[in-house]
Amino acid sequence: MDARTTLKRAGILVAVPVAAVAGWAAFVRPWLRRWGATDEEVARPMPGDELVPKPRYRSTRAITVRARPEEIWPWLAQMGNGRGGLYSVDLLDRALGVLDAPSAEQVHPEWQDLRPGDVVPIGGTPGWPVHAVERERSLVLRIEHGEALVTQAWGLYPVDAETTRLVLRVRGAAPPGLRSTALVAMIEPQELMMVRAQLLGIRRRAEGLARARRTGARELTRGAGGP
Repeated sequence: MDARTTLKRAGILVAVPVAAVAGWAAFVRPWLRRWGATDEEVARPMPGDELVPKPRYRSTRAITVRARPEEIWPWLAQMGNGRGGLYSVDLLDRALGVLDAPSAEQVHPEWQDLRPGDVVPIGGTPGWPVHAVERERSLVLRIEHGEALVTQAWGLYPVDAETTRLVLRVRGAAPPGLRSTALVAMIEPQELMMVRAQLLGIRRRAEGLARARRTGARELTRGAGGP
């Protein structure tokens, strides 16, 4: 093998991983961080943004829910271990010790009075402190671990009388360095899987409440002599 061929092969060996990393950074990572969200939702300020003004990590994910804010909010209010769960991949959450039981399929009135200063219980951790609550509109969790700070901001944005956009924004600050960068790169795909499952799980449950309400309204109309 001559020197030219050796250099060409070496160049290919370098170029392929470089191209893969560049493609991940340019196309895959932006998609992971804004699954389901519109340009407007990504750019729009949300409660809690001010807690991490210069994030090393940020994502905005969203989903359309055919339900009213009051049919979505109860599932957020009762999140947590020993409460309503997280509505994500229960099998994995339970295997990791995050939850002790499957996520709830019904609203529990005793877990609806969520207030700033409360803590959302999460197995194996001190929990997720509640920073701000605006009932049926927004919920902000402020999570500190060592030098890292992460916020979760949930927003409910009505589209019309029967449809709501559910938006979840995560912002994180951590000490600069290769370790933080590598950790983010490692957890991003798993985080999207869990967050996507959570948004879908909340949507399914909220739309179940909405269907029950609409069915009940139709039954009342029939009972009153309507068509």
